[in-house]
Amino acid sequence: MNFQFLGDHFVSLTVTGLTQGAIYALVALGYTLVYGVLRLINFAHSEVFMIGTFVTTIIWAGLGFSVGDAAPGTLGVIGLIVIAMIAAGAASGATALVVERVAYRPLRKRNAPSLIFLISAIGASVALSEAVGALTDRQPRGMPTLVVPKVQFSFLGADVTNLQLGIFFSALAMMIGLDIFINRTRLGRGVRAVAQNPDVAALMGVNKDRIIMLIFILGGAMAGAAAVLYDIKVGLTTYSVGFLLGIKAFTAAVLGGIGNLRGALLGGLLLGVVENYGAGVFGNQWMDVVAFMMLVVVLLFRPTGLLGESLGRARA
Repeated sequence: MNFQFLGDHFVSLTVTGLTQGAIYALVALGYTLVYGVLRLINFAHSEVFMIGTFVTTIIWAGLGFSVGDAAPGTLGVIGLIVIAMIAAGAASGATALVVERVAYRPLRKRNAPSLIFLISAIGASVALSEAVGALTDRQPRGMPTLVVPKVQFSFLGADVTNLQLGIFFSALAMMIGLDIFINRTRLGRGVRAVAQNPDVAALMGVNKDRIIMLIFILGGAMAGAAAVLYDIKVGLTTYSVGFLLGIKAFTAAVLGGIGNLRGALLGGLLLGVVENYGAGVFGNQWMDVVAFMMLVVVLLFRPTGLLGESLGRARA
């Protein structure tokens, strides 16, 4: 154990953790939206994220940028990122919608038990992963270096780069936008109404099927945006990229209080920071162990998660 390293690099590890945690939080929103409305865990959501990473590579390659290409200037980089987010968000949202129509809706119509939904979600996850693996020969795909990390300022001895700032604030803006949409718009009220009581919501004229489609599309779009940020940060993707990241995003959703949008944000950021602290103390090989042990400890004392509020519950 190296607590001295943690003390010496505390701020640097915190900044890195917040950057990684912002990506976890964006993906966690998909889990928390579906659970908040349907009380089901969409384990195919990790592959929805994976689809977004590959669509990003296709879009950038189609625009003439391949592995090793340098950034085309600030405005060019922003344009490429915006285009990729639109395309990846649309592709991931469409994938999530297909999963809902194929793996969930027929079971809902038959009032299937929750266990059957879980099995169906796992089957959809494996099918998507293996299909992409077959199409890509299970080979990783690299990205162009669109954003070259440059130190913008130093804070308490830690260098903060443009890449870290861009990922964190982009993710934060999208999460705030989704929170405003759910809590301030007419469609958002419909989502909260169905989450709280679908039968009463139907009597009030809310179309439950449309709301369910909406939450899958929104969750998928957030995963697609997270995929672009992940591609920029890591520079590599593969057919199995969603597995571990999806588990961590689900962990973040549970940690913050699954069904709570703000809980997904808190859980993602906290998970990213704590796993980086764990890596600093115990070494990188213990990063995942520390992250999941933290989840166990938190749930022992607060089984509903840190915030624990359902999507449909009235907010003060």
